[in-house]
Amino acid sequence: MEVGKKLHKLREDKKMSMYRLTQLTGVSGHHIKGIEEGTRQPTIETLNRLAVALGSSLAEMFNDDTECTYLTEKERHLIENFRRLSDEKADALLNMSDVLNK
Repeated sequence: MEVGKKLHKLREDKKMSMYRLTQLTGVSGHHIKGIEEGTRQPTIETLNRLAVALGSSLAEMFNDDTECTYLTEKERHLIENFRRLSDEKADALLNMSDVLNK
Protein backbone atom coordinates (compact mmCIF):
# COMPACT_ATOMS: atom_id res chain seq x y z
CA MET A 1 0.00 0.00 0.00
CA GLU A 2 1.28 3.45 -0.83
CA VAL A 3 2.12 5.79 2.03
CA GLY A 4 -0.54 8.32 1.05
CA LYS A 5 -3.25 5.68 0.92
CA LYS A 6 -2.07 4.28 4.25
CA LEU A 7 -2.17 7.77 5.78
CA HIS A 8 -5.70 8.28 4.50
CA LYS A 9 -6.82 4.87 5.84
CA LEU A 10 -5.27 5.53 9.26
CA ARG A 11 -6.95 8.93 9.43
CA GLU A 12 -10.33 7.50 8.42
CA ASP A 13 -10.00 4.57 10.84
CA LYS A 14 -9.36 7.06 13.64
CA LYS A 15 -12.28 9.20 12.40
CA MET A 16 -9.95 12.19 12.40
CA SER A 17 -10.58 15.14 10.12
CA MET A 18 -7.79 16.59 8.08
CA TYR A 19 -8.28 19.83 10.02
CA ARG A 20 -7.72 18.03 13.35
CA LEU A 21 -4.61 16.30 12.00
CA THR A 22 -3.34 19.70 10.91
CA GLN A 23 -3.90 21.07 14.41
CA LEU A 24 -2.06 18.17 16.04
CA THR A 25 0.92 18.17 13.69
CA GLY A 26 1.37 21.66 12.31
CA VAL A 27 1.38 20.17 8.80
CA SER A 28 -0.86 22.13 6.44
CA GLY A 29 -4.07 20.56 5.21
CA HIS A 30 -2.95 21.21 1.64
CA HIS A 31 0.22 19.22 2.25
CA ILE A 32 -1.64 16.36 3.97
CA LYS A 33 -4.14 16.21 1.09
CA GLY A 34 -1.26 16.09 -1.39
CA ILE A 35 0.38 13.25 0.52
CA GLU A 36 -2.87 11.29 0.64
CA GLU A 37 -3.44 11.83 -3.08
CA GLY A 38 0.13 10.87 -3.92
CA THR A 39 1.05 14.23 -5.43
CA ARG A 40 3.43 15.18 -2.59
CA GLN A 41 6.20 13.21 -0.94
CA PRO A 42 6.55 13.82 2.80
CA THR A 43 9.85 13.92 4.63
CA ILE A 44 10.43 11.23 7.22
CA GLU A 45 10.01 13.89 9.92
CA THR A 46 6.63 14.98 8.55
CA LEU A 47 5.48 11.40 8.12
CA ASN A 48 6.53 10.59 11.68
CA ARG A 49 4.58 13.59 13.05
CA LEU A 50 1.50 12.45 11.14
CA ALA A 51 1.89 8.82 12.26
CA VAL A 52 2.34 9.73 15.93
CA ALA A 53 -0.72 12.00 15.85
CA LEU A 54 -2.68 9.06 14.47
CA GLY A 55 -1.42 6.70 17.17
CA SER A 56 0.73 4.82 14.69
CA SER A 57 4.39 4.54 13.76
CA LEU A 58 6.64 4.91 10.73
CA ALA A 59 6.86 1.13 10.54
CA GLU A 60 3.08 0.94 10.27
CA MET A 61 3.09 3.57 7.53
CA PHE A 62 5.38 1.41 5.40
CA ASN A 63 3.69 -1.88 6.26
CA ASP A 64 2.22 -3.41 3.09
CA ASP A 65 -0.42 -5.25 5.08
CA THR A 66 -3.82 -3.67 4.52
CA GLU A 67 -4.70 -4.28 8.17
CA CYS A 68 -3.78 -1.29 10.32
CA THR A 69 -2.76 -1.89 13.90
CA TYR A 70 -2.59 0.70 16.64
CA LEU A 71 -0.87 0.81 19.98
CA THR A 72 -3.06 1.67 22.93
CA GLU A 73 -1.83 4.28 25.38
CA LYS A 74 -0.88 1.50 27.82
CA GLU A 75 1.08 -0.35 25.12
CA ARG A 76 2.88 2.83 24.07
CA HIS A 77 3.70 3.62 27.71
CA LEU A 78 5.05 0.10 28.25
CA ILE A 79 7.26 0.32 25.16
CA GLU A 80 8.62 3.72 26.19
CA ASN A 81 9.49 2.38 29.63
CA PHE A 82 11.00 -0.81 28.19
CA ARG A 83 13.33 1.19 25.93
CA ARG A 84 14.79 2.97 28.96
CA LEU A 85 15.70 -0.26 30.78
CA SER A 86 19.16 -1.76 30.99
CA ASP A 87 19.61 -5.07 29.15
CA GLU A 88 19.47 -6.94 32.46
CA LYS A 89 16.21 -5.29 33.54
CA ALA A 90 14.71 -5.73 30.06
CA ASP A 91 15.45 -9.47 30.21
CA ALA A 92 13.87 -9.67 33.67
CA LEU A 93 10.75 -7.89 32.43
CA LEU A 94 10.47 -10.24 29.45
CA ASN A 95 10.79 -13.25 31.75
CA MET A 96 8.11 -11.85 34.06
CA SER A 97 5.87 -11.22 31.04
CA ASP A 98 6.30 -14.84 29.95
CA VAL A 99 5.35 -16.07 33.42
CA LEU A 100 2.26 -13.83 33.54
CA ASN A 101 1.07 -15.12 30.17
CA LYS A 102 1.16 -18.81 31.20
